[in-house]
Amino acid sequence: MPISTITAASAGTWTLGDLTVNRIGFGAMRLTSTGSAASDRDRVVGVLRRAVELGVNHIDTAAFYFSPLRSANEIINTALSPYVDDLVITTKVGPGRDPSGGWLPLARPDELRGQVEENLRQLGRDHLDVVNLRQHGLESVAEHFGALADLREAGLIRHLGLSNIRPQHLAQAQAIAPVVCVQNPYGVDTRRMHDQFVRTCGEQGVAFVPFFAIAGDAREAGGVAANTAVQAIAHARGVTPAQVRIAWTLSRGPHLLAIPGTSNPEHLVENLAAGALVLSPDELASLE
Repeated sequence: MPISTITAASAGTWTLGDLTVNRIGFGAMRLTSTGSAASDRDRVVGVLRRAVELGVNHIDTAAFYFSPLRSANEIINTALSPYVDDLVITTKVGPGRDPSGGWLPLARPDELRGQVEENLRQLGRDHLDVVNLRQHGLESVAEHFGALADLREAGLIRHLGLSNIRPQHLAQAQAIAPVVCVQNPYGVDTRRMHDQFVRTCGEQGVAFVPFFAIAGDAREAGGVAANTAVQAIAHARGVTPAQVRIAWTLSRGPHLLAIPGTSNPEHLVENLAAGALVLSPDELASLE
């Protein structure tokens, strides 16, 4: 596809509550990397601005995305404020980190308001479009999700989602308030035991937003997991393995939203171009 025609709209749209987003968005975690590719602040700001120019209107972030260099929320604010009307920023609460970057215990329900307000402050907004409760080790998310539902009623949050959950958590949350998205690790070779849960989300009109869909086992290191079938398709089609992985993600259903992140402007364009890559039935079968 010619670069001049590449936009985030190539894969179609989905609706988070009453907010329409293009199915390829942008994950902000890589913006805080300390690697050489991300150490140039102007370059990172430029990548975000270019993403929005190319139609990205769904950005995933969190206050706990920060490094000694910068915070993802602060970079988003610097690069994109004042925000365009159709930009949807999704953030997460639950985990926390101390100033040195060490992880803190999962926030108590009564601590979630402080986390929401910190996201508001960092992003420079008076409300958050979507807030995901990222759980860890909870048998029930009801008490935590109920606290967020109260903040939604108070007008601080527009829509609610869940992250890093088990299937039973979705029903627990839905008994309290609507859930517009689920964000879990998932990919060609990542957590495939959740295929049925992915389908269930689609049947219920809940967006499924996989993370580590490109990195797979490489995870935070920023690489792309090795997979012989993925590499064969990439070679045959003249595309990158990351593009094949994004295309596979989008093929799982219209409710799948991709949020590849990068601090590299060339990779940004490649990621968005994957929205127009349609895998054949034989190619999809080879990835099973």
